[in-house]
Amino acid sequence: MARTSVITLSFFLTPLALAQTEAAKQEAASVYDFTVNSIDGKPVPLSSYKGQVLLIINVASECGLTEDQYSALEPLYQKYKDRGFRVLAFPANNFGEQEPGSNQEIKEFCTKKYGATYDLFEKVSVKGDDQCALYKFLTNEQASHGFGGEVQWNFQKYIVDAKGNVVAKFDPRTKPNDAKVVEIIERELAAG
Repeated sequence: MARTSVITLSFFLTPLALAQTEAAKQEAASVYDFTVNSIDGKPVPLSSYKGQVLLIINVASECGLTEDQYSALEPLYQKYKDRGFRVLAFPANNFGEQEPGSNQEIKEFCTKKYGATYDLFEKVSVKGDDQCALYKFLTNEQASHGFGGEVQWNFQKYIVDAKGNVVAKFDPRTKPNDAKVVEIIERELAAG
């Protein structure tokens, strides 16, 4: 009889535990609900970007896409930063181990080779069991308003509106200055 009670109790606890896990996922309503570390290890609440349009991108230094992607990021940032546009770059080593460097090495690479002045963050995992919380949110279909799904490769892009909502996603091969990307950025900047 005691054994039946244990089985029954675990039957009821499992759905409760699942419900609590789902509730925890639902707590984040926008990207503003996350705090991430800068490339220098300082906590940055993404709520500090409220009212700005964001391009969130996972980057890698040794990818075949690196040159085309990085060379377009800084000019794009410079063109729109005074209107409330920010680039948030997250180094990740998830694809072919193409971002093997330390945070300091990544920072030096981005700033010296590509003149990056946009915001760089600590290396994170964008997929798998160790996926960081921000990317769990971005890849969740419901949380990201239908723009979820696994990160395909280095340089996948998400555009976030001034309210913290994901409004577009672009595949890794689409350059940051592609007309489709620029159109969404300009639309969101105009919407404020």
